[in-house]
Amino acid sequence: MKAPIFLNALRAFEASARHQSFSAAAEELNVTPAAVGQLVRSLEGWLGSPVFLRNGTGRARLIPTESALRALPDIRAGFDRLNLGFSRLKEGSATGVLTVTVSPAFAAKWLLSRIHRFQELCPETDVRLDTSLKLIDFAVQGIDIGVRYGSGCWPDLTAEKLLDEEVFPVCSPAYRKQHREIQSPKDLLDAALIHDLSVDSQAGFVTWDTWLNSVTGEQAPSARTGLTINNSASVLQAATDGRGIALARSVMAREDLASGRLVRLFSDISFPSKLAYYVVYRPECASLARLKAFRDWLMQEAQSSQASGT
Repeated sequence: MKAPIFLNALRAFEASARHQSFSAAAEELNVTPAAVGQLVRSLEGWLGSPVFLRNGTGRARLIPTESALRALPDIRAGFDRLNLGFSRLKEGSATGVLTVTVSPAFAAKWLLSRIHRFQELCPETDVRLDTSLKLIDFAVQGIDIGVRYGSGCWPDLTAEKLLDEEVFPVCSPAYRKQHREIQSPKDLLDAALIHDLSVDSQAGFVTWDTWLNSVTGEQAPSARTGLTINNSASVLQAATDGRGIALARSVMAREDLASGRLVRLFSDISFPSKLAYYVVYRPECASLARLKAFRDWLMQEAQSSQASGT
C-alpha cells in the first residue's frame, strides 16, 4: 500500500476548508496563518490545480472548488482512521494513562481507599479518574474502563459483575441512642429520613418507599419527608452527622459500619438489591494489557472485601 504524501498539507487544507479561513485553521493547528497558506499552496502546486476559490472580501474568503468538495469527505474519514489507529497504538502499551470512570460516591466510599494497591502493583500505569454520574460514550470520551451501578446491560459495553449489595437503614450511634423509640420498621414511617436521589430514576433502585412498603406491608405516607440528597456518599455523611436515618447500600456503607461511624438498624431483615456494580469496557479493548491488569485487580479487591465483610 502506497502511503499518502503531503499529510501536513492535507491537514491544513481540511482545516482551512472547514473554517473557510487560513487564520482560523492556523489557530486550530497551532501554527501561523502564513504557514497554513504555504502548505495549501504546496498542495495546489503538486496537484497542478487550485483547491480554493479566494474571495478578497466577506467572511468566507476560502471556497473549496468542486473537486475539493468531492475529496473532503474521504480526507476527513482518513484522518479519523489515522487518529483511531494512533489511539490503539497507545492503548496497546502496558504503560501510560488508564482512564477510569466511576461515580463520585463509588470513588469516595470504595475505590480511593484501595487505589494505592493498584499503583503499587502497576507503577508504570497512571490512573486518571473521571468521576461522573452521566452515562458517557467510552469511545468519544477516551474512557478505558469503568464501574457502573445498574442491571448489567449497557449498549456497546461488556459488563462483568463486580459487587452485589444489600440495602438497609443506618444512622449514627448518637442518633440511635437519642431515638430508642425506634424498635421496628413501622417506627420509621414518622422518622427523619434521608433520601438518596443519585439514581432514583433507575429501574430497580431501592428507595425508602420501596423498602418500607415491602418490609412493613403498608403504604408509607411520610416516606418522602426529610432530607433529600443526590449523592450517595453525602447521604451517608448526613447520617453520620446525625441528620437522620439513611437507607444505605452495603458497598457504600461498609467502611462506615466497620469503623463504627454508622450502625445498622434491624440487622435481622435482609433486603438484597436487584442492582449491582459492574466493571464495564468496550469489547474491542478487552485484550489491552493495562485494562486487563486493572480489571483483574478490581475483581480481586471485590472478592477480598466481600470475604472479609469490610
